[in-house]
Amino acid sequence: MTRALRAEWTKLVTTPGAFWLLAATVVLTVGVGAATAAAATYPPFNAVQDLPKTALTGVLVGQAVVAILAVLAVGTEYSTGLIRVTLLAVPRRTQVLVAKAALVGALTAGAGILAAAGSLVAGRILLAHNGFTPAHGYALLSLGDGPTLRAAVGTVAYLVLVGLLTLGVATAVRDTGAGIGAVLGLLLLFPLIAHAISNPHWQRHLNQIGPMTAGLLVQVTTNLRHQVLSPWAGLGVLAAWAAGALALGGLLLAVRDA
Repeated sequence: MTRALRAEWTKLVTTPGAFWLLAATVVLTVGVGAATAAAATYPPFNAVQDLPKTALTGVLVGQAVVAILAVLAVGTEYSTGLIRVTLLAVPRRTQVLVAKAALVGALTAGAGILAAAGSLVAGRILLAHNGFTPAHGYALLSLGDGPTLRAAVGTVAYLVLVGLLTLGVATAVRDTGAGIGAVLGLLLLFPLIAHAISNPHWQRHLNQIGPMTAGLLVQVTTNLRHQVLSPWAGLGVLAAWAAGALALGGLLLAVRDA
């Protein structure tokens, strides 16, 4: 397993743009979150402003960059034919996928921690400047607050799970462009359908099973009783999607020719 991890690390660090994508994940997540926080004004448009969720909004953009990174971890090997060399060096194909998943997960977690921390720092400053202060009933953003900590940790886990979901899909489709399109389509499909239909019963169910809509519930810190799932249950839905995608990708990797 150590040899497989070392090989995957070498391939990923030599992939053009890999570390730029990690940096872009941090910059875009923090930047979009800061812009959203800067645009929020007191009194809020809604009855209660969910400050942690507002500050962490940038994950909606950051997830797309993570998906591109995860697809490159597989897609470039198939496009260049390097996958044949990989499978000759590590005949146990499941081990190859596990090594890729471990590496993608670890790198995404590192970028996610920086992105979540930066978003909360920017949000704390900008939201307080816009009137969301203790004097108005809003505590300053702090990891010492349980719900805020859960939203931050959940955001990191969300990005990691999106990366693993993408890795599984990319392993199944074996094409960079198709992999990116399939994952982004999967993430956006459920909220788009839910928005297009008027039946509240079906809207609720679509939001419960959609990997993005359910997964992002981990960021919610207000009105929890009115959400379609609890925060961790929502993240569990995304985890189930990721596990299913990895299982499918692993199965197809094992039975198909390189």
